[in-house]
This record gives sequence, C-alpha cells and structure tokens, in this order.
Amino acid sequence: MRPLRIGVNALYLIPGGVGGTEIYLRNLLRSLAKIDRTNEFFLFTNRETGCDLAPAQANFHIAAQAVHGSFRPARILWEQTVLPMAIASHQVDVLLNPGFTAPILCGCPQVTVFHDLQHKRHPEHFRWFDLPFWRFLLFWSAHVSTALIADSEATRADLLRFYRLPDDKIRVIPLGVDPMFFEIAQARRPEPMLLTVSTLHPHKNLDRLLRAFARFHRARPEFRLAIAGLRGFDTANLERLRQELGLSDAVEFTGWIPREDLYSLYARAFAFVYPSTFEGFGLPVLEALAAGVPAACSHIEPLAGTAGDAALQFDPQNENALLEAMTRLVSDEGMRAHLAAAGPQRAAQFSWHATARLTLDALVEAAQRA
Repeated sequence: MRPLRIGVNALYLIPGGVGGTEIYLRNLLRSLAKIDRTNEFFLFTNRETGCDLAPAQANFHIAAQAVHGSFRPARILWEQTVLPMAIASHQVDVLLNPGFTAPILCGCPQVTVFHDLQHKRHPEHFRWFDLPFWRFLLFWSAHVSTALIADSEATRADLLRFYRLPDDKIRVIPLGVDPMFFEIAQARRPEPMLLTVSTLHPHKNLDRLLRAFARFHRARPEFRLAIAGLRGFDTANLERLRQELGLSDAVEFTGWIPREDLYSLYARAFAFVYPSTFEGFGLPVLEALAAGVPAACSHIEPLAGTAGDAALQFDPQNENALLEAMTRLVSDEGMRAHLAAAGPQRAAQFSWHATARLTLDALVEAAQRA
C-alpha cells in the first residue's frame, strides 16, 4: 500500500488559548513523528498557530490557512467551506480532526476526536450564544466522520447515549503522559504549596476549592495555593471570591504558563488537588501521578479509573471532604509516601507512544474503508 497523505485539522489551535487540547495535539504530533517516517502529514493551521506545531521531520508539512482561529465565526466558516478545498488540493487520503469539529462536506474519510461531551452533560456551563454552534457542529461531526476517537470510556458512553452511534464507530484511545514528569519525580523539592492545574471554568469546581482552602489555610497558614491554567469563563468570579475570602496573598492564578514553568510547579508542589465535577480525561491528574506528587482528585469517572489507588479520592460536591483530603495530603506521612511511590507506577501505564500508535491505526483503517 502506498504511503498515505494524512491531513490534520488544526484550525482550532490558538497557542495558550485552548487549554488541554493544545497539549494533546502537540504531544500526539511529536509521537506520530517518532513512529511514522513513511506517511505524509499535512497540518492545516490558522494565522496564530505558528510553524513550531509541525515536528522537524521531512514527512510533516504546514499547510497554513489565511484565517484567524481566535475569531471563531470566521474559523468555523473557513473549516466548512475553504478547508475541504484545501484538503482536496493536497490530495489528502484521510483527515484527523483533533478538536471536536469536522468539515461536514469533505471529500475524504475523517477521524474526529471527542475529548468530552460537556455541552450535552452540562449545558449550563456554556454561554447561550455558543451552545447552538456546539450542538450543531458536534452532532454533524460525529455523524459524518468515518470513525471517532474518545479519550475515555466515559466519553465513549456519552457519545453512544447522546448521538446513538454504532458501537463499532467509536474507539477509546487514552492520552499519554510527558516523560519529563517521571524525571521530576526523581528530583522533587517540595515546598508548602498545594497545586491545581486547571482552566478557570465553572465545572472545574474551583470556587469550592477556594472555600475549602480558606478553612485549611487558617489551620496551616504556611501553605499557599497555586492554580495554573487558562483564564476561562469563571475567572472574574474566582478572583472576586479570592478577595472576599482574604486569600489574595495565599492564592495565585498563574494563567497559561510555558511548559518549563509548569514542570517547576510540579517539582515544588507539596501536594496536588483536582476538584473537577466533570472531565473527559483529566490529564493534569496523570501528570501529577507521574511526577510523584501526592495527589487527591474527585471521585468521578474517568478520574477515578485513571488514578486508581494512586490518588486520594473525594466527593467533589462536599466541601468538608475536600478539606479533609487537603489536610490528609499534608499531614499523613505514611499516605504521602504511598502516593508518591504509587503515582509513577500508575502513570507508566499511559504513554503518548501508545496514543499515537492507536491513532495512526484508526487513520489507516478509515482510509482503507474509502
């Protein structure tokens, strides 16, 4: 079989502006480059993306598109009208859509990645003018694609429930973990800091985290809390709550930070807390486990299944349970030692190499169906 020409729809990618889906795509492409020097990859990017998205390898090419991803209406219109023509001109055999949406009319098979179906499970967390686009585009993207990739069994179950798709159309491909985090586990230098890595969105439950931390801080004033992640829809409310709770000097919202700065936070964190009420995968929990940071996370799927007994789990709706988890993380030395040892062992079961291999298999299979 001749080498495939594989397209990658990266029109959604705004560096530092889309959260975990950027981490996903960059790691996936780097890993694809390591395992595939035969097939040709064409990355359809927007004006903001930058040339560094493509691995420095001869079979990876940037196919820049003259559209700004930051202006969503223009990006969506381009994806549905101009992108299919660009795909045809590059003679693409199969298109990977790593960011939920796909061109509805496309001349080649498509594989679309669904990281979650939050717009169906929790529409209250979306702006009213965004919801119609999410509902329309994701529904049709799911149905016109040859195959779908879900990050977790929980997302796969949602796809089957809400879209009534054929069971064999969806394959679960878990995310991987950056090997750098395992190196961090060998050279940690903890300081009195609790770490949360999360976009500032309502479903991340950070308001409850702040209230629980305010109580924790009264008993352990030497500790501070760092919340690292994209400034999302709930930023103003969280900043106001931080001030009301008297935590302005004890809680830091870092915003989106370079990867090296994030590594430093994991290396210095005394413990990691992740109180989210809804997730498609929960990559920061896996990173904390790999880094050997004693971690606590919400007892929800897919977090519970990913972490297993390598993290302390709590009811994210219960502020007292969250407070108790933080207290145990810093005071129970036996448990801390167990979690620090169990985390890297658990995280070692997940790799970007495996994610890339399974994704490539899905693309080849979709192309062969054409």
